[in-house]
Amino acid sequence: MTLPTLDDLDVSDRTVLVRSDLNVPLSSGTITDDFRIQASLPTIQVLRDRRAKVVVCSHLGRPRGYDESLSMAPVAARLGELGNFPVVATSAVVGPEVKRAIAESGHDAVVVLENTRFEHGEVTNDEVLAAAFAELGEVFVNDAFGTAHRAHASNVGVARRLRSAAGLLLEAEIVAFQELLHDSDHPYVVVLGGAKVSDKLAVMKNLLPKVDMMLVGGGMCFTLLAASGYEVGDSLVEEPMLDEVRDLLQGQDGGKILLPADFVVADSFTEDASNDLAPGTAIPEHTMGLDIGPDATAQFSNVIVAAERVFWNGPMGVFEWEAFRAGTAGVADAVASCNGFTVVGGGDSVAAIRMLGREKDASHVSSGGGAGLQYLEGKVLPGIAALEQWSNNA
Repeated sequence: MTLPTLDDLDVSDRTVLVRSDLNVPLSSGTITDDFRIQASLPTIQVLRDRRAKVVVCSHLGRPRGYDESLSMAPVAARLGELGNFPVVATSAVVGPEVKRAIAESGHDAVVVLENTRFEHGEVTNDEVLAAAFAELGEVFVNDAFGTAHRAHASNVGVARRLRSAAGLLLEAEIVAFQELLHDSDHPYVVVLGGAKVSDKLAVMKNLLPKVDMMLVGGGMCFTLLAASGYEVGDSLVEEPMLDEVRDLLQGQDGGKILLPADFVVADSFTEDASNDLAPGTAIPEHTMGLDIGPDATAQFSNVIVAAERVFWNGPMGVFEWEAFRAGTAGVADAVASCNGFTVVGGGDSVAAIRMLGREKDASHVSSGGGAGLQYLEGKVLPGIAALEQWSNNA
């Protein structure tokens, strides 16, 4: 795939609308993880260095109309702090007031629009809203991989109306995920976790023929264990998925799937529940697996460290609770210790490797969860496809 990049755009003394992914977690109005803000900065800085006036737009959370608790104001302030440049935060998404704020802002300032999802037409890719976005800039840069799988007004609609290019982050994401789809370095290991196998069955099917081993933990692995005929106690099982999962396990590549050797189990889904260890093939009645056990952690880690390519998406247990975090932390440490090409995607996986302070030891830490999975499923991502029209005439 060849997309137009920043080098294909003349941005000097022009207003550039940038779609960033600044959808960061908030607690009582305070940002708890600014990873996505940090990831957005290189593109913004390059545009500023090239004398562009930068206007940034992003969504935050999933509001249905205006919601003061999801205002971009604290995000805009943090962006200015990290980038060490003045920021003008608008009180609206589009319209005359926003145009005035852009026109009156100093050339050195970055303008940050209010939450794009405060406009109902954002998620439906409304043509009127897309046209209003296009009136705010002379060229468009999409740097939001995290929303590339959504056809929204601020990424797809505006790209059809303004000369467009991929930002540095979006470009780096595509390069990394294309590498994961190529049949190159082996052993190739995929590590999947998270709650539901239904969320990742498509990517499992698409990647299994390409990988040497697929390690499955988290809540999703219990559906696989149940489909194999093992006792899983009260662990999470998606009953409607059993037949399809059984077919996958019994298929040509099913032998590549490695399930945990043991689990940390508890008698209730609570943070302070008493816990014990149980074998992976026989979780006791009235208990549930909430993390992979030490044997499984060692088992998975040994495979990961020896790999030439690794993709990891999803925690191994209830990562939010310290008692059930060791498996996820162990996998994060193994990925960071691997000398091969490693990609970490998904919020909890990224949080885990950042918690260890080892995100720089991964080849690529992705800003997108669902977008990365859909890319690996082989799907066309609308936000990326919208840029392709400019490939030959940027």
